[in-house]
Amino acid sequence: MPKVDLLFITLTSPILIGVYKEGKLIQSVVSQEKSSDVLPLLFKELQAKYTIEKLLYANGPGSFMAIKVAYVFLKSMSILKKIPLYATDAFYFNNNQPIKAIGKLHFVKVASEIKTQKFESAQEVNFRLPDMLDLNEFSTDAAPLYKIGAVGQ
Repeated sequence: MPKVDLLFITLTSPILIGVYKEGKLIQSVVSQEKSSDVLPLLFKELQAKYTIEKLLYANGPGSFMAIKVAYVFLKSMSILKKIPLYATDAFYFNNNQPIKAIGKLHFVKVASEIKTQKFESAQEVNFRLPDMLDLNEFSTDAAPLYKIGAVGQ
């Protein structure tokens, strides 16, 4: 079986999963289903087809529940299957565009700091799987980005 890395972007619908061989995207999986329902099924399918070397994911900002579900699932698989887990922030996957928080507030990344900023109109968020992964953008500190200041600021 080919050795690959799996990348999960579960912050919004659709869920995106990229299969990467030597850093190059070789397969994309897109699902409109809830991450809590579909992640175990998709993982099982991919594990039957590939030898998974690394798990990577977008650890926020975004939907608190989506981040939590992805983290708990991927951390569990990391421990159970002995596969290292890595994370990076979601701005890596949307060209550093604002990400919806609540109401008119959006998360923005200024330099290396994530803050909230008010926009009068909703900013469209489109995440994409990169054609090539830059593993230097990922960290073994894969905990969700819960330390972002209060959204109501």
